[in-house]
Amino acid sequence: MGGNRFGTLFTVTTFGESHGPGCGSLVDGCPAGVNLETEDIARELRRRRPGGNRAASARAEADEPEILSGIFEGKTLGTPIAILVRNKDQHSGDYDELRDLYRPGHADWTWEAKYGIRDHRGGGRSSGRETVGRVAAGAVAKAFLAGPGILIRAWTSAAAGIRAPDPEEKGFDYEETKKNPLGVPCRESAEKMLERIEALKKQGDSAGGVVTCVVTGLPPGLGDPVFDKLDARIAAAMLSIGAVKGVELGTGFTAASCLGSVHNDEPISAQAGQACPGLPPGVPFLTFKTNHAGGVLGGISTGSPLEFRVVFKPVPSIAKKQHTLDRWNAAQDLVIRGRHDVCIVPRAIPVVEAMTALVLADLVLLNRCARV
Repeated sequence: MGGNRFGTLFTVTTFGESHGPGCGSLVDGCPAGVNLETEDIARELRRRRPGGNRAASARAEADEPEILSGIFEGKTLGTPIAILVRNKDQHSGDYDELRDLYRPGHADWTWEAKYGIRDHRGGGRSSGRETVGRVAAGAVAKAFLAGPGILIRAWTSAAAGIRAPDPEEKGFDYEETKKNPLGVPCRESAEKMLERIEALKKQGDSAGGVVTCVVTGLPPGLGDPVFDKLDARIAAAMLSIGAVKGVELGTGFTAASCLGSVHNDEPISAQAGQACPGLPPGVPFLTFKTNHAGGVLGGISTGSPLEFRVVFKPVPSIAKKQHTLDRWNAAQDLVIRGRHDVCIVPRAIPVVEAMTALVLADLVLLNRCARV
């Protein structure tokens, strides 16, 4: 009940509210012997930490993980891994006047419609603070995936109406994502985005954007052909992230205007010296001339890079006056106070990577029992 558990074999259960004592996750199913230090988890949490850039909330959480179980002397034990991150900088009083109001764009009313009660402080469990547990668990999944050489990289490809170059376009530089606060693979685009975001902040408004994710090193054969398709699992994982309103795989909606003769990815022989361990006997190793499918055919990985984009809506907590209703159905004017992101996209990058890692770690384990 409650939808707080994710995965089949490699599972994570997250817990905690935005203004409660802490947030975290319980990871189960991670094999023993995976190299994992507390710093590996802390490093991922720092990437999503608030207060890190001009687009983000001023909430200054250290986000230091406490490993309660499952790791000994830098290796996983094969037992449940419990991770706790304490909340230390919550200003709950900022939300007192919202106790009986339903904020536009938030889950306030729908939460009450389901449970009859809600934690009004920062959105409670529906807050973006919940993603702390996802990112911590994702760090465990990334450590497991490092063994077979699976690499997940995501970046801000659009924010506040400004688009960054795609990998095949001039100006794209992935290393630049580590040098600017928005995680954009182009310095010029990052500067334009920051300028626009700062203008919106002064206006009391917010912006959305897009995170692009590319996974390399995936073997062919991950995913199942019907309900557990790799792309279906990825889409479900991304749409479980708060503020996500759409997911595109491969060419996405552009495929609707393509011809089959153009969109089909033609198989070609693998280059000499390339190897693909794990293929069944008699199955030739091949690659594809293009990757319009985004690395997935029939719900199963092709061995080409897994490529997808995730659309985030504008942050709903804005300083502009809005109109709403209270629990007595009376009209009210609302100005949301407190510390909020102007654009959530940069902080969502590690969340997208974490959810991708959790999907892939689960599918890698499931694939081990797919055939003799």
